Amino acid sequence: MSFRLFHVDAFTQFPFSGNPAAVCILPSSADETWMQRVASEINLSETAFINKKDSESYFLRWFAPKGEVELCGHATLASAHVLWDEGLHPYDQRIKFITKIGKISCKAVQNWIQMRFPIIEFEEESLPKEIADYIGTIPKFCAKTSLNDFLLEVESEDVLKALQPNFQKLQELECRGVIVTASSDENDFDFVSRFFAPSIGIDEDPVTGSSHCSLGTFWSEKFSKKILIGKQISEREGIIKVSVEQDNIILSGQAVTLVRSELF
Repeated sequence: MSFRLFHVDAFTQFPFSGNPAAVCILPSSADETWMQRVASEINLSETAFINKKDSESYFLRWFAPKGEVELCGHATLASAHVLWDEGLHPYDQRIKFITKIGKISCKAVQNWIQMRFPIIEFEEESLPKEIADYIGTIPKFCAKTSLNDFLLEVESEDVLKALQPNFQKLQELECRGVIVTASSDENDFDFVSRFFAPSIGIDEDPVTGSSHCSLGTFWSEKFSKKILIGKQISEREGIIKVSVEQDNIILSGQAVTLVRSELF
């Protein structure tokens, strides 16, 4: 048996930028061990596995090289892009993904894909001393999100760009990852961020949708704005439009297919 497999660059309109994800189309649900082995073999930050439920709904799961993740924005974007781009779902109809964190709906709007996610809550807490040592600076704010990420604000975009984390030490933290953010120096963007998650096999993620489910509300409260644009300043970079609602957050991005292949 073989399966259709795609390599998609998400949160970008240009190949070789944004965040790469693999998308595997399945005829039905698959064994977790097999999916994890596939994700480890492909070794992208996430591999998405999709199988159809009905005419408008699909089951969706995400696996990093070292384990399943609870929420992944860029692989969701890549999955919706593949379903529309390959003619597997009508372009003028919403896509509903059924995931472990709940239902996620996607809508095509001109050249962008809008994804409706639950807001990921966070609570301010005291900064563990070791974090400052591990990332190389003392943040001005520290919180913990409901996805078990640390959310840190640093003094400036220059400080953020200069960070050289100790990834081996970051693996020792009891968390999924570390989000580090600052206000943007560019007029086109409201905030910038980086995301480190060596505990799940990703030293630095190129562009992270799930982190923006917290970053959106964080910066919305600071700027008193409901619509923001974030830039993740990894080596590949990516742009995410964020719209904050009462109970949901809408992330918008673009994607491009780089490889169509077959998994045996």
